Amino acid sequence: MMNENAQLRIPKRLNVFERWLSLWVLLCMVVGVGLGKLLPGATAALGRMEFGEGSQVNVPIAVLIWLMIFPMMLKIDFGALGGIAKRPKGLFITLFVNWLVKPFSMAFLAWVFFQHVFSSLIDAEMARNYTAGLIILAAAPCTAMVFVWSYLTDGDPVYTLVQVAVNDLIMLVAFAPIVMFLCGVADVIVPSKVLITSVVVFIVIPLAAGYLTRTGLLRSHGEEWFNRKFLPRFHPVTVVALLATLVLIFAFQAENLTRQWFAVVLIAIPILIQVYFNSSLTYLLMYRFRVPHNVASPGALIGASNFFELAVAVAITLFGPGSGAALACVVGVLVEVPVMLSVCNVCNRSRAWYDRRVGGIGVARTEEARIEAAS
Repeated sequence: MMNENAQLRIPKRLNVFERWLSLWVLLCMVVGVGLGKLLPGATAALGRMEFGEGSQVNVPIAVLIWLMIFPMMLKIDFGALGGIAKRPKGLFITLFVNWLVKPFSMAFLAWVFFQHVFSSLIDAEMARNYTAGLIILAAAPCTAMVFVWSYLTDGDPVYTLVQVAVNDLIMLVAFAPIVMFLCGVADVIVPSKVLITSVVVFIVIPLAAGYLTRTGLLRSHGEEWFNRKFLPRFHPVTVVALLATLVLIFAFQAENLTRQWFAVVLIAIPILIQVYFNSSLTYLLMYRFRVPHNVASPGALIGASNFFELAVAVAITLFGPGSGAALACVVGVLVEVPVMLSVCNVCNRSRAWYDRRVGGIGVARTEEARIEAAS
């Protein structure tokens, strides 16, 4: 089994964007901050563009996030859910960490650091804003970038797809209540109507659009055309939308990032602890329950990373683009990419140790499935 599976390993073919992801994020930060400082009027004008007066749903951000999320929603095959019933342990562990550990551990860490450890360094109101931002960040499991992380760790693409799909479905009903509950505990008033509207705008609409588009095109053109011809067309759209979103986010936060650089460092500390805690917990639980490595590694990455596109959008919607909550989510973007790459490296380096207990790398993978996961 080990020899047969080893033969199926093929060299990763990362494109330029994936290979230099951390560099692009850094460049986006530099460009965004530069635009925010050099063109404050234009940046402010973009920040004021909303879907209706008082909605706080920023039009440019919303459009870019739709362009980013829609291709990911196209990949979700709800028919694949049934096949996981024969090996559900990995999915249950991922869901346990994502929904019963992650948001609450982040709320606890935020409370410890901002209400106590750093209480002499920041005022009470800003501490509540930072706490709310981290709660919003932790309550949204990663969707878009999971496919890249899974590819980098030789993850099972079908299982990863199912993990993302189930997380998205749960997010529709659990995200708003968890955020409202935990922010309420943290003395932050969250308008439920605005939060639910954000979930509809940034999850329900692209999910429904992706499902309807996928279903219609599979029926009219077939699966091979859809996977090999249609989906690859969206890759540059996703990349451009992601980079443009980061530029805008950093432009909106230019003043905070430059004037509150010390706050950025403080916010990064609980985020780093939370990421490594949740990824380690997920990975070790997978190891304990003998889940194959190609399910355990992407599960650990999903358990640690965040749907930062949604988190930033919700934070901006609730508290405004220049708020402490939005800054906390932006720091999540800054931290996530390099940290997740380090988690990928740990998963890859520990594969031999992991497989000695579990017994092999698990489900065989084909080149076609790998290409699909990387696209």
